Amino acid sequence: MTFEIRQYLYGLIAGVIIAYFCALLCVRLSGLLQQSGYSGGRFLKWYVRKGNIQRKRLSLLALSFVLLSALFALCFCFLPFAWANLISAVPVVAIGVVYFLSEKKFALKVKTVRTPRLIRLLAANGILVFALCCGAGSGLSAASLAVDRTWFYLLRFVPLAAFPLLCSFILVCSNFLMTLYEKPHNRHFIKRAKRTLQESRCVKVGVTGSFGKTSVKHYAAAMLSQKFSVIATPASYNTPMGIAKTVNGGGLDCDVFLAEMGARHKGDIAELCELVQPEYGVVTGVCPQHIETFGSLDAIKAEKGVLAARARKCVLGESAADLPAKEALREGKDFRVEELRLTAEGTDFALCLNGERVHISTSLLGRHAAEDVALAAALCSMLGMSAEEIARAAQQLQPVPHRLQKLEAGGKTILDDSYNSNIAGAKNAVETLRLFGGKKFIVTPGLVELGTLEEETNARLGAELVGLEVILVGETLVLPVRRGYLEAGGEAEHLRIVPTLEKAQEILAAEFSAGDCVLFLNDLPDIYA
Repeated sequence: MTFEIRQYLYGLIAGVIIAYFCALLCVRLSGLLQQSGYSGGRFLKWYVRKGNIQRKRLSLLALSFVLLSALFALCFCFLPFAWANLISAVPVVAIGVVYFLSEKKFALKVKTVRTPRLIRLLAANGILVFALCCGAGSGLSAASLAVDRTWFYLLRFVPLAAFPLLCSFILVCSNFLMTLYEKPHNRHFIKRAKRTLQESRCVKVGVTGSFGKTSVKHYAAAMLSQKFSVIATPASYNTPMGIAKTVNGGGLDCDVFLAEMGARHKGDIAELCELVQPEYGVVTGVCPQHIETFGSLDAIKAEKGVLAARARKCVLGESAADLPAKEALREGKDFRVEELRLTAEGTDFALCLNGERVHISTSLLGRHAAEDVALAAALCSMLGMSAEEIARAAQQLQPVPHRLQKLEAGGKTILDDSYNSNIAGAKNAVETLRLFGGKKFIVTPGLVELGTLEEETNARLGAELVGLEVILVGETLVLPVRRGYLEAGGEAEHLRIVPTLEKAQEILAAEFSAGDCVLFLNDLPDIYA
């Protein structure tokens, strides 16, 4: 084998080593990209944000790779340079192994879902990473032969060690390239679901709103199931692909199909209505949630109002009651909650609906639970259930996971409201926490996606927390919460700020006792933490 060929082979080997580590780094980053809705812009906005822990860790890893590989190459320069280059790879491999073992301590809070799309993305990204790293390794070998300088030849592979800094950008490039396949693939998948929906004779219902739509859908599905065969989109599946996955996965052999409809941008609800063709609709309410992407509350209201205008009949929550609709039951006018009684065991209230009055007793917690049940009950009434049937069905309702879900263990009470991310729901959750005895803790990172209202809203949240043991998590939103807390008269010794949820759990492990209650409010996805 000639000298030149050996040098190119060394370059390929160096490229393969660093490419392997970069490909593994991209697996974790792909979970964060998935949380960003596969939006490269949103992902990069998170990545370059000041204080981003993930970027800091990758920067430290790359710096360690560069410095130690250069140091080892120089320390062993008395050996043949090929051996010095080989030895310089040892610290890279060792540090890489230690880094990935330590990743268990930084596990993503939102579990990465190994969907076919994610697998395709990782395969494409792996090919791109190996091509770039191996190409760079060969290029550096060629450069060392052309430059013919001893120091350059000795340190020729050190620049490869900086590749971890590029992983996020390579992943975004891979994601962009894969859209050439994903977009037509998704269109075909959605088109097939639309055809199935058009052919099905089931009643189609759309549920949207700035808050409570998953809960209302869940309660409506449970109550309607007492009389009808019902299929509902699972969890928070509220995009065209989420709805299409539900439809294509098992067909629509049912009487009623409930589709949750989410929106981040203008036109999203119109697109979902075009897919589902809902005959009935529920607009739970409107608040500044997602104002970051809509720009104004009026724009959010107009977007949610698309469903009210498209559906033949619609249920409108109190903050959406003035939306124009063909035919509607409006909260406060056609139905309402009266004689509300909140306890640590559940919620009782009188439901006034279509001129009738029935008593509802449920184990669900919080003021907003009564409002969500009332919205679901109004929909059930539209679809033919009597007030008595609705009341019986409501007694059997179970909480939606992570929506003020009560968990008990060893005499301790945990209120899991980790999916709550709006100020109205936060106030209701805090109100519920105060119903419990013992020491009352709240763990929260604040509220997000509120655009210019973010600081003001988080300050208002802080004012609601006076009198509680407050643990604020993270770096980005906690200062406005702290300011609102202190300005409202909260005592500084009862408020602590910690960098991670794990640190908050350490405090709870030391101070949380039997008879106490803790509320986990809005456990942010990793892209906000």
